[in-house]
Amino acid sequence: MTVATENIGEDGFAEVVTLGENDPLRLTSGEILSPIKVAYKCWGKLNEDKSNAILICHALTGDQYARGQNPITGKEGWWPKLIGPGLAADTNKYFVICPNVLGSCSGTSGPKENNPETGEPYGLDFPVITIADMVGAQVKLIDHLGIDVLFSVIGGSMGGMQVLHWAVNHKERLNTAIPIASTWRHSAQNIAFHEVGRQAIMADPSWHGGRYFETDERPHAGLSVARMAAHITYMSEGSLTAKFGRNLQDREKLTFGFDADFQIESYLRYQGISFVDRFDANSYLYITRAMDYYDISADFDGSLTKAFEGTSVKYCIMSFTSDWLYTTAESREIVRALNAVGANVSFVEIDMDKGHDSFLLDCSEMFKIVSGFLAAEAQESGIRLP
Repeated sequence: MTVATENIGEDGFAEVVTLGENDPLRLTSGEILSPIKVAYKCWGKLNEDKSNAILICHALTGDQYARGQNPITGKEGWWPKLIGPGLAADTNKYFVICPNVLGSCSGTSGPKENNPETGEPYGLDFPVITIADMVGAQVKLIDHLGIDVLFSVIGGSMGGMQVLHWAVNHKERLNTAIPIASTWRHSAQNIAFHEVGRQAIMADPSWHGGRYFETDERPHAGLSVARMAAHITYMSEGSLTAKFGRNLQDREKLTFGFDADFQIESYLRYQGISFVDRFDANSYLYITRAMDYYDISADFDGSLTKAFEGTSVKYCIMSFTSDWLYTTAESREIVRALNAVGANVSFVEIDMDKGHDSFLLDCSEMFKIVSGFLAAEAQESGIRLP
């Protein structure tokens, strides 16, 4: 494996590796998955003692293309202002790794990928997975790269769930954890939103019981509606009002019909239509279910405090004032539990009016906080940076 020690430049390096052939991935459900493919991208240079590695965990509809051009969409990656030379996750200093999660559709094993036993896409034959299983696949990747301890694990939203699972269940494998705009368990409200999306997909006649890959059809209508419903939760009422209000779309008066009279309607339809070109409907079902099952306290008698006992991980937790999907109150619950066990934790609530998606936007305060936290920990830990 040479990529882990080479300077792979600003554009990074993308690869798909096959793992778990001799050591199967044992899933939370009890099923075994082997082998598995993990698609990932990395930037920067791993130092001699492999102590400067940062793992980036993506959100629900994200992928490994956090920086640089996404070959699927042709667009810029989803975190270009956080990862790169001289940025918060400075690729001149750190070796940054971003894997596509298990169950997704950008190269890592999931319902879209071929079942090695049949040579056909898994579809619903793919086992139901959890956040723990996603992290289990990431652990195998980190082992494959020869890294014993990660300097940091960073992620927002579902990525933050992965960060917390790493920090609780693999605490000996990382020094610092930065969960952003996230939570410690999925609420009833969030499960409800996901169920609306799943039902929209499964109600689409083109879904064909999850076996649409055997046909020329795809459940684009259902997936589009699921994306539209979810996208509303990613924005705040204030940002929707400021951006769209009740402005009409390319017309001067109401049509008294069911076309997109309002700009917000047109915007949501665009979000839905563009989404189906890059994401798999079955993957959406699997990943939202994994998020719904997520509860970091479940293996600790329902106690969040017990989950953090004995931790030496240093935490930097961030929330946004306008995020009503994963609220500041939920982040404070994590902070209180960490304080209860005497853990090293910093917490910042960032005043931003863009809603949950604030962590993906140009938020200079967030970038400064991540940069400062990493720099201070690197200095304190004596990590030799390239």
